[in-house]
Amino acid sequence: MAAFLHLVKGDSAALAGAVIEANLREAGARVTVVLLAGGGGPALPAGVTVRRLAPGDLDYAGLLDLIFAHDHVLAW
Repeated sequence: MAAFLHLVKGDSAALAGAVIEANLREAGARVTVVLLAGGGGPALPAGVTVRRLAPGDLDYAGLLDLIFAHDHVLAW
């Protein structure tokens, strides 16, 4: 089972969306998206876990944990 982590900035949302959808279609895939500061995310399909790098959601230590917990990390 592949685990994909997408780190998405606001100016990359359109391009990232298509790849995120393709990753989600893989059998058994787990997809997590982290919206970086200033980033408004792409429209995401159901089944994608969304986190925001911001106070009250995810801090840098939590982001590092996510990076090591996923097989594939894509920075947009």
